[in-house]
Amino acid sequence: MTHKSGFVNIVGKPNVGKSTLMNELMGEKLSIVTSKAQTTRHRIFGIWSDEDTQIVFSDTPGIIMKPIYELHSKMNDFVKEAFQDADIIIYITEFGEEKYLSEYLIKKLNAVKIPVLVLINKIDKSQETHSITKGVDYWHSLLPKAEILPISALYKLNTELILPKIKELLPEAPAYYDKELFTTLSERFFVNETIREKILLNYQKEIPYSVEVVTESFKDEENIIRIESIIYVERNTQKGIIIGHKGEKIKKVGTQARIDLENFFNKKIYLNLFVKVKKDWRSNEKDLKKFGYSK
Repeated sequence: MTHKSGFVNIVGKPNVGKSTLMNELMGEKLSIVTSKAQTTRHRIFGIWSDEDTQIVFSDTPGIIMKPIYELHSKMNDFVKEAFQDADIIIYITEFGEEKYLSEYLIKKLNAVKIPVLVLINKIDKSQETHSITKGVDYWHSLLPKAEILPISALYKLNTELILPKIKELLPEAPAYYDKELFTTLSERFFVNETIREKILLNYQKEIPYSVEVVTESFKDEENIIRIESIIYVERNTQKGIIIGHKGEKIKKVGTQARIDLENFFNKKIYLNLFVKVKKDWRSNEKDLKKFGYSK
């Protein structure tokens, strides 16, 4: 029996459903999901395996066409890496995105020598089959070598067709990782991302985008995991907003994160959160390296 393996990297603009799709294909919540753009900042790796296949998925940050902070440039670097090390590219778009397409990106997708699968997401928002067909035809005209599939990652419409299509396109190769693994990322990474997701959900305007989370201590004891994490902000005023009146806001974030982490690790969690100021970290090369945005 032949074995197929490969790296399947998911790219697209912010907020088109990349993380929702990744979680659906994996059957695990690996990528945090919110309605806010730029929720994903790093490459999130998920490993899907069966007897004769191993798929290494990579969820990437949304492509930022006009970076403002150095952080945005680093996030775009993760997307560039995804083009370089992929065996298959999944490009996720949605109806209406045609108005905002980048000519550079279309040229890049046409130039790659590997299979490209274009997923037109959020078809649940379209009531007309005709408009869906028109969208498929449009993408065929832009990327004639690509496979085009309309889906809804949120409502699981046509998503059952994706894995068989990927298996068909994968090269023959041995497994890259142990078949029992489902990610290459550390436990602390998932703690950081879970806390950051709750901040995205509970705060508005610039606050969620000014935040970075670092887990300083992760002690896995027999009956409990004890975690201490720092929430970094850029200004003192932001620190006060994160904490809230009498600590109510940060307590809410901690409670929500602890519940999710207990489900993720299947173990009781003690979570202690601190808030510190790291001025203008989004534009500081040294800070970005410390936070894992550059090597």
